[in-house]
Amino acid sequence: MNDTTFRFEAPSPHATTDSQLGTKVWDLPTRVFHWTLASCVVGAIVTAQIGGHWIDWHLRLGVATLALLAFRLVWGLVGPRYARFSALLLKPSTVVADFRGRSATRHVGHSPSGSLAVVCMLGVLAIQATAGLFSSDSISTEGPLAHLVGEASIEWATWLHLKLQWVIYVVIGLHLLAIVAYLVIKKENLVTPMLGGFKADLRAPHAADSWATRLAGLLLLTAFGAAAFWWLR
Repeated sequence: MNDTTFRFEAPSPHATTDSQLGTKVWDLPTRVFHWTLASCVVGAIVTAQIGGHWIDWHLRLGVATLALLAFRLVWGLVGPRYARFSALLLKPSTVVADFRGRSATRHVGHSPSGSLAVVCMLGVLAIQATAGLFSSDSISTEGPLAHLVGEASIEWATWLHLKLQWVIYVVIGLHLLAIVAYLVIKKENLVTPMLGGFKADLRAPHAADSWATRLAGLLLLTAFGAAAFWWLR
Protein backbone atom coordinates (compact mmCIF):
# COMPACT_ATOMS: atom_id res chain seq x y z
CA MET A 1 0.00 0.00 0.00
CA ASN A 2 1.34 3.41 -0.95
CA ASP A 3 2.43 5.42 2.09
CA THR A 4 1.29 8.64 0.45
CA THR A 5 -2.34 7.54 0.70
CA PHE A 6 -4.07 9.87 3.15
CA ARG A 7 -5.42 8.37 6.29
CA PHE A 8 -4.24 10.15 9.38
CA GLU A 9 -0.93 10.76 7.61
CA ALA A 10 -0.34 13.57 5.15
CA PRO A 11 2.50 13.18 2.63
CA SER A 12 5.82 14.39 4.00
CA PRO A 13 7.84 16.88 1.92
CA HIS A 14 10.99 15.04 2.97
CA ALA A 15 11.67 11.60 1.50
CA THR A 16 14.32 10.89 4.10
CA THR A 17 15.15 12.19 7.52
CA ASP A 18 16.84 15.56 7.81
CA SER A 19 16.61 15.75 11.58
CA GLN A 20 19.66 15.61 13.82
CA LEU A 21 17.55 13.44 16.12
CA GLY A 22 17.16 10.77 13.45
CA THR A 23 14.01 9.39 11.85
CA LYS A 24 10.62 10.02 13.43
CA VAL A 25 9.29 6.48 13.78
CA TRP A 26 6.72 6.49 16.58
CA ASP A 27 4.00 9.12 16.60
CA LEU A 28 2.70 10.54 19.86
CA PRO A 29 -0.60 8.57 19.98
CA THR A 30 1.32 5.31 19.47
CA ARG A 31 3.71 6.21 22.28
CA VAL A 32 0.88 7.21 24.62
CA PHE A 33 -0.87 3.94 23.81
CA HIS A 34 2.28 1.91 24.47
CA TRP A 35 3.03 3.32 27.90
CA THR A 36 -0.62 3.49 28.98
CA LEU A 37 -1.12 -0.15 28.02
CA ALA A 38 2.02 -1.13 29.92
CA SER A 39 0.73 0.73 33.00
CA CYS A 40 -2.69 -0.92 32.76
CA VAL A 41 -1.22 -4.42 32.41
CA VAL A 42 1.17 -3.96 35.34
CA GLY A 43 -1.63 -2.41 37.40
CA ALA A 44 -3.98 -5.28 36.57
CA ILE A 45 -1.36 -7.84 37.59
CA VAL A 46 -0.58 -6.08 40.88
CA THR A 47 -4.23 -5.52 41.86
CA ALA A 48 -5.07 -9.15 41.06
CA GLN A 49 -2.29 -10.34 43.36
CA ILE A 50 -3.33 -8.00 46.20
CA GLY A 51 -7.00 -8.96 45.91
CA GLY A 52 -9.65 -7.67 48.29
CA HIS A 53 -11.13 -4.31 47.37
CA TRP A 54 -8.37 -3.87 44.78
CA ILE A 55 -10.22 -6.31 42.53
CA ASP A 56 -12.51 -3.44 41.58
CA TRP A 57 -9.47 -1.68 40.14
CA HIS A 58 -8.44 -4.92 38.46
CA LEU A 59 -11.78 -4.92 36.62
CA ARG A 60 -11.42 -1.25 35.67
CA LEU A 61 -7.92 -1.78 34.34
CA GLY A 62 -9.10 -4.79 32.36
CA VAL A 63 -11.80 -2.73 30.65
CA ALA A 64 -9.29 0.09 30.08
CA THR A 65 -7.00 -2.46 28.42
CA LEU A 66 -9.79 -3.46 26.04
CA ALA A 67 -10.40 0.21 25.20
CA LEU A 68 -6.70 0.65 24.44
CA LEU A 69 -6.66 -2.46 22.25
CA ALA A 70 -9.69 -1.18 20.34
CA PHE A 71 -7.83 2.07 19.70
CA ARG A 72 -4.73 0.18 18.54
CA LEU A 73 -6.82 -1.88 16.13
CA VAL A 74 -8.13 1.28 14.48
CA TRP A 75 -4.77 3.06 14.61
CA GLY A 76 -3.11 0.04 13.05
CA LEU A 77 -5.34 0.55 10.03
CA VAL A 78 -5.36 4.34 9.67
CA GLY A 79 -2.39 5.63 11.67
CA PRO A 80 1.09 6.72 10.50
CA ARG A 81 3.20 4.37 8.42
CA TYR A 82 5.18 2.50 11.07
CA ALA A 83 2.18 2.11 13.39
CA ARG A 84 0.16 0.31 10.72
CA PHE A 85 -0.27 -3.44 10.80
CA SER A 86 0.77 -3.47 7.14
CA ALA A 87 4.26 -2.38 8.32
CA LEU A 88 4.71 -5.47 10.49
CA LEU A 89 7.29 -7.95 9.17
CA LEU A 90 5.64 -11.32 9.73
CA LYS A 91 6.96 -13.45 6.88
CA PRO A 92 8.02 -16.71 8.63
CA SER A 93 11.43 -16.92 6.95
CA THR A 94 12.16 -13.29 7.89
CA VAL A 95 11.14 -13.88 11.50
CA VAL A 96 13.26 -17.05 11.75
CA ALA A 97 16.30 -15.29 10.26
CA ASP A 98 15.85 -12.44 12.74
CA PHE A 99 15.68 -14.84 15.69
CA ARG A 100 18.82 -16.62 14.47
CA GLY A 101 20.64 -13.32 14.13
CA ARG A 102 21.32 -13.87 10.43
CA SER A 103 20.02 -10.48 9.42
CA ALA A 104 22.15 -7.41 10.06
CA THR A 105 19.43 -5.11 8.74
CA ARG A 106 18.41 -2.32 11.08
CA HIS A 107 14.67 -1.95 10.74
CA VAL A 108 12.99 1.44 10.93
CA GLY A 109 9.77 0.23 12.54
CA HIS A 110 9.32 -3.08 14.29
CA SER A 111 11.85 -5.80 13.52
CA PRO A 112 10.48 -9.22 12.44
CA SER A 113 10.77 -10.57 15.99
CA GLY A 114 9.29 -7.34 17.32
CA SER A 115 6.42 -7.64 14.84
CA LEU A 116 5.69 -11.14 16.09
CA ALA A 117 5.84 -9.88 19.67
CA VAL A 118 3.31 -7.15 18.88
CA VAL A 119 0.83 -9.64 17.42
CA CYS A 120 1.29 -12.08 20.31
CA MET A 121 1.04 -9.40 22.99
CA LEU A 122 -2.04 -7.72 21.57
CA GLY A 123 -3.73 -11.05 20.86
CA VAL A 124 -3.11 -12.56 24.29
CA LEU A 125 -4.17 -9.38 26.08
CA ALA A 126 -7.36 -9.18 24.00
CA ILE A 127 -8.30 -12.77 24.85
CA GLN A 128 -7.35 -12.33 28.52
CA ALA A 129 -9.31 -9.11 28.99
CA THR A 130 -12.33 -10.48 27.13
CA ALA A 131 -12.33 -13.63 29.25
CA GLY A 132 -12.23 -11.42 32.32
CA LEU A 133 -15.53 -9.83 31.31
CA PHE A 134 -17.24 -13.20 31.80
CA SER A 135 -15.24 -14.51 34.77
CA SER A 136 -16.32 -14.94 38.37
CA ASP A 137 -14.67 -15.94 41.64
CA SER A 138 -18.01 -17.46 42.78
CA ILE A 139 -17.87 -15.34 45.93
CA SER A 140 -18.12 -11.59 45.56
CA THR A 141 -16.66 -10.56 42.21
CA GLU A 142 -17.70 -11.24 38.66
CA GLY A 143 -16.99 -9.68 35.30
CA PRO A 144 -19.39 -7.06 34.00
CA LEU A 145 -20.80 -9.44 31.36
CA ALA A 146 -20.91 -12.63 33.42
CA HIS A 147 -24.65 -12.25 34.02
CA LEU A 148 -25.27 -12.65 30.28
CA VAL A 149 -23.96 -16.23 30.03
CA GLY A 150 -24.53 -19.56 31.72
CA GLU A 151 -22.54 -21.18 34.50
CA ALA A 152 -20.57 -23.39 32.12
CA SER A 153 -19.42 -20.38 30.10
CA ILE A 154 -18.45 -18.53 33.27
CA GLU A 155 -16.38 -21.49 34.47
CA TRP A 156 -14.62 -21.77 31.11
CA ALA A 157 -13.91 -18.02 30.94
CA THR A 158 -12.61 -18.03 34.52
CA TRP A 159 -10.33 -20.99 33.81
CA LEU A 160 -9.00 -19.29 30.68
CA HIS A 161 -8.50 -15.98 32.50
CA LEU A 162 -6.49 -17.67 35.24
CA LYS A 163 -4.35 -19.76 32.88
CA LEU A 164 -3.54 -16.99 30.43
CA GLN A 165 -1.90 -14.90 33.12
CA TRP A 166 1.09 -17.25 32.90
CA VAL A 167 1.27 -16.77 29.13
CA ILE A 168 1.25 -13.01 29.70
CA TYR A 169 4.12 -13.33 32.18
CA VAL A 170 6.12 -15.26 29.58
CA VAL A 171 5.35 -12.76 26.80
CA ILE A 172 6.32 -9.83 29.03
CA GLY A 173 9.50 -11.60 30.08
CA LEU A 174 10.48 -12.31 26.48
CA HIS A 175 9.71 -8.71 25.54
CA LEU A 176 12.00 -7.38 28.26
CA LEU A 177 14.68 -9.93 27.38
CA ALA A 178 14.55 -8.83 23.73
CA ILE A 179 15.01 -5.20 24.75
CA VAL A 180 18.10 -6.13 26.76
CA ALA A 181 19.43 -8.37 23.96
CA TYR A 182 19.08 -5.60 21.37
CA LEU A 183 20.90 -3.20 23.68
CA VAL A 184 23.75 -5.57 24.58
CA ILE A 185 24.21 -7.47 21.31
CA LYS A 186 23.09 -5.04 18.61
CA LYS A 187 23.85 -1.85 20.57
CA GLU A 188 20.37 -0.57 19.77
CA ASN A 189 18.23 1.13 22.40
CA LEU A 190 14.56 0.31 21.79
CA VAL A 191 13.22 2.25 24.77
CA THR A 192 14.39 5.74 23.83
CA PRO A 193 12.52 5.81 20.48
CA MET A 194 9.29 4.84 22.25
CA LEU A 195 9.82 7.81 24.57
CA GLY A 196 10.83 10.52 22.11
CA GLY A 197 9.69 9.00 18.84
CA PHE A 198 13.04 9.14 17.00
CA LYS A 199 15.48 6.43 15.95
CA ALA A 200 18.97 7.79 15.53
CA ASP A 201 21.31 7.28 12.57
CA LEU A 202 18.66 6.21 10.09
CA ARG A 203 17.74 7.59 6.68
CA ALA A 204 14.13 6.68 6.04
CA PRO A 205 10.79 8.43 5.56
CA HIS A 206 9.45 10.12 8.67
CA ALA A 207 6.22 8.89 10.18
CA ALA A 208 3.59 11.62 10.35
CA ASP A 209 3.47 13.22 13.79
CA SER A 210 2.00 16.61 13.03
CA TRP A 211 -0.34 18.33 15.46
CA ALA A 212 -3.24 17.24 13.27
CA THR A 213 -2.13 13.61 13.48
CA ARG A 214 -1.61 13.88 17.21
CA LEU A 215 -5.00 15.50 17.75
CA ALA A 216 -6.78 12.88 15.63
CA GLY A 217 -5.07 10.01 17.45
CA LEU A 218 -5.53 11.41 20.95
CA LEU A 219 -9.19 12.23 20.27
CA LEU A 220 -9.71 8.66 19.10
CA LEU A 221 -7.92 7.33 22.16
CA THR A 222 -9.98 9.59 24.42
CA ALA A 223 -13.21 8.44 22.75
CA PHE A 224 -12.46 4.79 23.49
CA GLY A 225 -11.44 5.67 27.04
CA ALA A 226 -14.64 7.67 27.58
CA ALA A 227 -16.72 4.79 26.26
CA ALA A 228 -15.04 2.43 28.75
CA PHE A 229 -15.58 4.90 31.61
CA TRP A 230 -19.26 5.36 30.66
CA TRP A 231 -19.75 1.60 30.57
CA LEU A 232 -18.26 1.13 34.05
CA ARG A 233 -19.98 4.03 35.80
